[in-house]
Amino acid sequence: MRRLFEQIRNLLSTGRHREHRSLSALFGHFQRVLELNNRTLAIIASMHDKLGGDYIFDLQYLRGSKQYVAGTVRELIEAFDAMAPGRHPDLLTRFRAIRSQLESELERKPVLPDIMVMPLSGVTASDMDAVGAKSARLGIIASSGAAGAPDGFAVTTSAYLLFVRENGLAEPVERYEQAWRDGAMSAAEASGKIRSLILAGAIPGRLRRALSRELEALRRRLGDRELRLAVRSSAWGEDGDLSFAGQYDSFLNVDPEDLNDAYKKVLASTFSPPAMAYRREYDYKASEVLMAVSVQAMVEARASGVVYSLSPVEPARNVMEIAGTWGLGAPLVSGAVAADRFTVSRDGEHHVLYKSVSDKPEAMRFKPGGSVHMRPVDDGLRREPCLSPGEVRLLAETAMRLERYFKKPQDMEYAFDEAGNLTVLQTRQLRIGAGGEAEGADLSDVLRRYPVLLSGEGDVAQQGVGAGPVFVAWEGRDLAAFPDGGILVARLSSPQYASILNRASGVVTDIGSPLGHMATIAREYRVPTLLNASRATMVLQEGETVTLDAEQKTVYQGLVRELKLHDFMLDRMEETYEYRLLRRMLRLVEPLNLFDPDAPNFTAQGCRTLHDIARFIHEKAVEILIDIPNATAKGEPCPGGRLALPVPLDLVVLDIGGGLDESCAGGLDGLKLRRTILPEQVRSATLRAFIDGLTRDGVWQSTPVAVDFSSFMSSMTRTFSASGAGAGRIGQNLAVISDRYLHLSLRLGYHFTMIDCYESPDGTRNSVQFRFAGGVTGATRRSRRARFLYEVLKTFDFSVTVREDLVVARAKGWMARDVGRLMRLLGVLVGYTRQLDVSMIDDAQIYAHCEAFIRIAEQAAGT
Repeated sequence: MRRLFEQIRNLLSTGRHREHRSLSALFGHFQRVLELNNRTLAIIASMHDKLGGDYIFDLQYLRGSKQYVAGTVRELIEAFDAMAPGRHPDLLTRFRAIRSQLESELERKPVLPDIMVMPLSGVTASDMDAVGAKSARLGIIASSGAAGAPDGFAVTTSAYLLFVRENGLAEPVERYEQAWRDGAMSAAEASGKIRSLILAGAIPGRLRRALSRELEALRRRLGDRELRLAVRSSAWGEDGDLSFAGQYDSFLNVDPEDLNDAYKKVLASTFSPPAMAYRREYDYKASEVLMAVSVQAMVEARASGVVYSLSPVEPARNVMEIAGTWGLGAPLVSGAVAADRFTVSRDGEHHVLYKSVSDKPEAMRFKPGGSVHMRPVDDGLRREPCLSPGEVRLLAETAMRLERYFKKPQDMEYAFDEAGNLTVLQTRQLRIGAGGEAEGADLSDVLRRYPVLLSGEGDVAQQGVGAGPVFVAWEGRDLAAFPDGGILVARLSSPQYASILNRASGVVTDIGSPLGHMATIAREYRVPTLLNASRATMVLQEGETVTLDAEQKTVYQGLVRELKLHDFMLDRMEETYEYRLLRRMLRLVEPLNLFDPDAPNFTAQGCRTLHDIARFIHEKAVEILIDIPNATAKGEPCPGGRLALPVPLDLVVLDIGGGLDESCAGGLDGLKLRRTILPEQVRSATLRAFIDGLTRDGVWQSTPVAVDFSSFMSSMTRTFSASGAGAGRIGQNLAVISDRYLHLSLRLGYHFTMIDCYESPDGTRNSVQFRFAGGVTGATRRSRRARFLYEVLKTFDFSVTVREDLVVARAKGWMARDVGRLMRLLGVLVGYTRQLDVSMIDDAQIYAHCEAFIRIAEQAAGT
């Protein structure tokens, strides 16, 4: 008795960090963390909603939003620091850095990485401000494998600012532009003076060295192939929300020795008269005039052209338009040459519905020594199609793949080389205008023709329409099998699906919250998402083509083309300065980079956005709560005693606030250990549910079982770590409870179980964690019991991982909304599996016990 008392006293008076904290205060801080985490996610969702185009907002809204979200995250950090004083000092450092960046954006000082060049293969969507939309899209295409893209690198907007700064151009450029705006100088005159200054400027040494290094790396990647360059503009706004089509200059077949001059010519085109007028029309501020440059290995094209993945003239026909010509595609884009034209079905085998072959007397080719020129086409090819049927089909498949990836119809430029290899030179969103049938069609009449599979259920996380084959993500399924453009259907929403959301046309889950982390990621990728739809995994069948209208909370059977077209024509994009600024601010607020708590980057230093900070704090706060049995409570009375049960489980209960009846008040000392706590004195609903499951008739097996000698010796020679044992106190059965929290640390025979449960006030942040390890038998039987636990727990909505005989199961948020049901289940499970490994004589026993257990557990969980 005295030894047990000493163990418990040590448990309550020592901790890993030696600080003395009130356990009830710790629990209060945890509740505050959850409240602020929810508020942070709600603010992020509200800010993102403004990008939908349905709201009018101004700079005052943006300043207020920045204050609100930053202030809330600061409070969140303070609440977390009260739980773990001084444990993560880098959180505040990262917060201050992100807040400073938000303030810079509001002060018209864009936040850009201090880097001169970036290989296109390493560019992601988050680098758009650094490399421009044109280069960013090529990088995304290359890294995703959606299509072939040219090798090369981007010269960043930071390089442009360095060039302007070191050549002293900011003041004269502003002076000439202002003179033009005031009418004191013509656009041509102001443009000429600014461009002359840029062309006379010197490439800064840092940039010159970076260009040389990247050119050499590109040469090494190409091997024996002669390096010729395409030097293209990739300015802010170009190929993004606005097209800036034809406003800037690009240069083809550039000798690497002439790269510096070509780079300056592209910079100078930033101030062409058309570009200046275009920016004034759309209220581009001086701080937004930033030019990145895309440097690509030239493709010596046999044929080139353009694909519109949806006809912009007749969108209701559901066809795509393909144009092609011999040689390089620049004269086709500019309208200087005739082109072959193909109208192609968007569905199935992409049949050619119409073909027009033009006389193509000239083609643009490489000019010896550099640049390009027009050359005669052989007489035998002038009236021949420049694209084979197979190439037309490949272009159609590629354009549709990019449309699914970027969630909008695409305007794609392409080239085929002499070997028939396809390269996507650039792609941008294609603007679709309503017209004819599409404009006048009564969509409600059309929709009546399609069976409705789900309607009126769920919570919208991201509006929009998505269509594709259903992919049911059951527990443990390989996500690499997810099809491009599929509809992700899952039991619960989880950040683990982040890796495939950029390829998804839509998401539907049975359980989830629009304020969860996955919902935020879905909004970032603009994937139509419906969460908490309850019956999705039962109704939507694997491989079935469906159409999701997230805004209307409806899933239709089949592909509803008219609904997709309607969504394409809804132009939610705003072209105001405030919209562009909000989008840049959200890049510092919304993206989630921390997914896996076991990943090396899951650290305070790894937080790159305010969402990252909230995610990190939430995960670490739960870890601290789980560690409550090892926390300090020196000097704090802790009511408790032994719980009287009808089964032989010697369980000591400690109450840290509201878990026991008031009659159990008083500090725990040597005498109090003799106190008996009756089940009716337990106020903790989660502990009562666990006891109810544990003490069900037929659950607790009391009769001795035979154990073979080798299994017994195996168990005696095994070593159990503190982490494997759960609470780290082998030899005790302990429950730490409050009105909303339960920690159970159990040793039953030779195995160890740890259960942590938290029930939030509104049920949206509930959490249940179960850990199990050990056993009296050899490795094979223990692994069979682990497999049994895996099969059972995943049946009851737990996320489960197994490492040898260690089983870890988690249920969070909506998945754990009925914690009473889950705790009764775990009570049954603890009793049922106490000696189960002994009877696991072959694999057939796994599924026999699964069926027997589920019958018992469903009866228990349902009461």
